[in-house]
Amino acid sequence: MTDATGAAAWPRHGGQPDAFVELARRHGLAPGRPLCDLSANINPLGPPPWLEAQLRATLPALARYPDPDYRQARQAIAAREGLAPAQVLLTNGGAEAIFLAAALHAGQRGVIVEPTFGEYARACRHYGVGIERLRLPEPDFFFDLQAAAAAMRHADLLWLCRPNNPSGTLVPRTQVEALLRGGLTHGCRLVVDEAFVDFSADDERLTPLLADYPNLLLLRSLTKYYALPGLRLGYLLGSADSVACAAECQLPWSVNALAADLVAPLLEDHHYQRQTRAWLDAERPRLQSGVASLGFEAPVTEANFLLLRDPHVAAGPGSADPLFAHLLAHGLLARHTHNFAGLDGGWLRVALGERDANRQLLEVLAAWRQP
Repeated sequence: MTDATGAAAWPRHGGQPDAFVELARRHGLAPGRPLCDLSANINPLGPPPWLEAQLRATLPALARYPDPDYRQARQAIAAREGLAPAQVLLTNGGAEAIFLAAALHAGQRGVIVEPTFGEYARACRHYGVGIERLRLPEPDFFFDLQAAAAAMRHADLLWLCRPNNPSGTLVPRTQVEALLRGGLTHGCRLVVDEAFVDFSADDERLTPLLADYPNLLLLRSLTKYYALPGLRLGYLLGSADSVACAAECQLPWSVNALAADLVAPLLEDHHYQRQTRAWLDAERPRLQSGVASLGFEAPVTEANFLLLRDPHVAAGPGSADPLFAHLLAHGLLARHTHNFAGLDGGWLRVALGERDANRQLLEVLAAWRQP
């Protein structure tokens, strides 16, 4: 641990209970005090109710090796996405998909659109991929298409998170397609992390573009939407050739049998998907408008979280720390931004919760505004 404003003093990710015990202690909270965790972007509806029985029924599968090709899971994903199974690679969460995408470009040059998820840079360092950083401007984090297209002319891959973590902003599909056209000309692959796309509008998925652009890779996660972060389940989509190359870089049996056998029933649970959409449509605009009415800056989000800051506080490294402490003192745990490149603790990210949690958040933010 370093001082309270250094990135090393803060948990690398949200949803880490042991690390939050130390945060609570540092901020003077009594041990065991209940907290509403808004630091991890997990569906607050919780896992589907049938999950426990499904896991019990799958336990006998632990006595044998999984299918090394995960054919049933890949077929289920392919059917949902309108692709061939050869275009699907099952992965150990979205994190493995990120590292496999980087492995395809070991020793080459990459561009990362930031601020964004730190694992892209970590994966690039692991595989010796040189990094150029393209910054989105605060406070709206609008995407600069011309700057990105120019950067791609001298790179082998560009990383784009869509919707972006932590801003929640969504690059328009037309701009993504423009990048892909330029990438074909200059030999640059576009890697789009769609870990949160299931929380966006149904027509925002980029899967149809795979038919025309072999330089597109899509990375997905099933654990955020279905509230299963401990299970580790994701997948990678691309051309059959790209997926085959990524598969060659993957460790054998990287996905366990319990997780693999859940893919098909998760994707078939349309009731859960309708419940999630009803929650999103009710609570996301309510929280976004409530935060704006209190005078906080927050870019328009298309995800299940919101990035915010107080414009009345002088900007700078750690400038959101007092607001973080205020929320924590009132039982709300936000996600710091000390380890998001370019944000340096000047913003907070809060997950969209159920109505009571969102109401509590707005009340505590209103209290911050009181003299």
